[in-house]
Amino acid sequence: MPVRHLQILPAVEREMLTQSWNTTDTAYPDNMCVHKLLENQVDQTPDTIAVVYENQTMTYRELNAKANHLAIQFRELGIQPGGFIATLLERSFELIVVQIAALKIGAAYVPIDPKAPIDRQSFIINDCEAQLLITDKNIKAPEEFHSITHRLDNIYQDEIDLMAHDVDFNPTCSSLDTAYVMYTSGSTGTPKGVIIPHRAIARLTINNSYIDIGSDDHVAFAANPAFDASTFEIWAPLLNGGRVVIIDTDSFTDSRRLSEIIDRHKVTTMFLTTVLFNQFVSSIGSSLAKLKNLLCGGEQENLESFNTLLQHGGPKHLIHCYGPTESTTFATTYEVKKVDVQQNRLPIGRPISNTKAYVLDERCQPVPLGVVGELYLGGDGVAKGYLNRPELTKERFVPDPFSTKADSRMYRTGDLVRHLPDGNLVFVSRNDHQVKIRGFRIELGEIETRLLEHPMVRDATVLALGEGSGKRLVAYFVAGNSNELIHTLREHLVARLPEYMIPTAFVRLDALPLTRNGKLDRRALPEPNSDAFAIQGYEAPHGEIESSLALIWSELLKIDRVGRHDNFFMLGGHSLLAVQMIERLRRVGLEFSVRALFETPTLIALAQTLNKFQNTAAAPANQITTDTVLITPEMLPLIDLTQHDIDTIVDQVPGGVSNIQDIYALSPLQD
Repeated sequence: MPVRHLQILPAVEREMLTQSWNTTDTAYPDNMCVHKLLENQVDQTPDTIAVVYENQTMTYRELNAKANHLAIQFRELGIQPGGFIATLLERSFELIVVQIAALKIGAAYVPIDPKAPIDRQSFIINDCEAQLLITDKNIKAPEEFHSITHRLDNIYQDEIDLMAHDVDFNPTCSSLDTAYVMYTSGSTGTPKGVIIPHRAIARLTINNSYIDIGSDDHVAFAANPAFDASTFEIWAPLLNGGRVVIIDTDSFTDSRRLSEIIDRHKVTTMFLTTVLFNQFVSSIGSSLAKLKNLLCGGEQENLESFNTLLQHGGPKHLIHCYGPTESTTFATTYEVKKVDVQQNRLPIGRPISNTKAYVLDERCQPVPLGVVGELYLGGDGVAKGYLNRPELTKERFVPDPFSTKADSRMYRTGDLVRHLPDGNLVFVSRNDHQVKIRGFRIELGEIETRLLEHPMVRDATVLALGEGSGKRLVAYFVAGNSNELIHTLREHLVARLPEYMIPTAFVRLDALPLTRNGKLDRRALPEPNSDAFAIQGYEAPHGEIESSLALIWSELLKIDRVGRHDNFFMLGGHSLLAVQMIERLRRVGLEFSVRALFETPTLIALAQTLNKFQNTAAAPANQITTDTVLITPEMLPLIDLTQHDIDTIVDQVPGGVSNIQDIYALSPLQD
């Protein structure tokens, strides 16, 4: 027998690593389809609010009736069980109703990011052979799919029979049937569709060890619908009698508005990517500390942020999560109760219910305790595979030799991890060309492929430089010298890739550096300098607002000099940095939204927008006079305080109301 096939682990240790630490089975409805589970919930709590957006609500009865009505339309349009319905929708009532209706007729939904480039949208629609594309009046669908495009403008106001009974559109539905397909970055240059069955959603959301969602829980729906965190945000509340709280992009990227929504809608549960977690802890930590469940993950964590939140009192459950799309959102979790800031990383925890986690070597054998190996995930959350990619499916989804269940498979994550003595897992690194930026999983090879499609590029590679929230993509390319090439390449990628996959910097080289063995020497690639950014011809900022903006951009983007014609996004800015900019500007008395930045992304244009806002937003007169004996909410139009809040502030001031001229500076909402 070859030495490499020898079993080096003692039997007791092997049993612990593969069996004892993977004893995760719990009872859950593994044989039921998601829409049937929802219909059961409708029967139990028909008049309970299921979904809320701003001041609009929809009960379980209304949600189900609208989904039935839409399902009938889908069937009349010829959609059959096993078909795919693509959705090009933002977070909305319409999106949730469409997903339910698709499942009711035995179809699967395919969420597509409305902000993705048209080429990427078209690829996904073609790849899944969508029978129907659902959008609304605010989103422009690719013209080539006009014949299958169906527009839903305001399903909330549709008048339908709320007492109509469920129609059994698909009586043979199996929990192993496909519920949705979610596309992730692909190493070959095109996205790959991950096929998720009904059972995997039930395993994620019902009777699970990592979280207890019940009828009193209000779960924030804040993720991009094409990002798999949305699976948890929609189905965890709906399958447990809770409430989905829809948060639109403008509100989610403005920490003050987000804090108000958390309070107004009594949000109990929220998921944040690591980068957003770090940002929001510093700006609205007190609001996050009120939550019952706060989940976060996706990138290397900042231990100081966790420590800061815990010092605020912390949410009841602060959960560090890990899981690729191929394992249905979450695979392992770790509840953070205290932080040792001397440690480099938090554990990613143990496998959640009905999930297996193995740390294996290149022979798929368990490595000794504490030794680094590749993480393989098994159990009921494992995807069915990749749509139309049989070879890749065979490579990444392999038989589970440690399971006693027939046909069990496990997914090769490509993540290197190690076990701690207590059974928790710690993430070490990737073993391939895949990275995570701002919570999004990215195959660097996909960006490289797109770069090489440009006729002027002879060779290219892409690196992710930095750590945590400072991590950024840098493209290195070999091409002739051209002053406009960086702008050209950026525009080339913007038309083909989502925003989070666009490199921050582009570095032109005469040749890529090689090792003595002829392989790419990534360590020899230079750090990008100012020439690597899409900087316009420099003209110094004019006036106080432009100068303030330029200073903030320079610090956020880590660029020495910003001119008045520079574009925030072409300098490497993105929506998460925009959130930080909002906070910085607010501290100097300037207000704007992320939408305004997208509409006016140059320094001079944004400064003009801010200037107009200042000129039109006249402050209301101070209604607190020397004769005032009671301060009421109506006297404070710039802030949302209850009478109780105001009375609490007044009680803290010696002399009470008579010594208060301006309550804003005393308010906890003041920056």
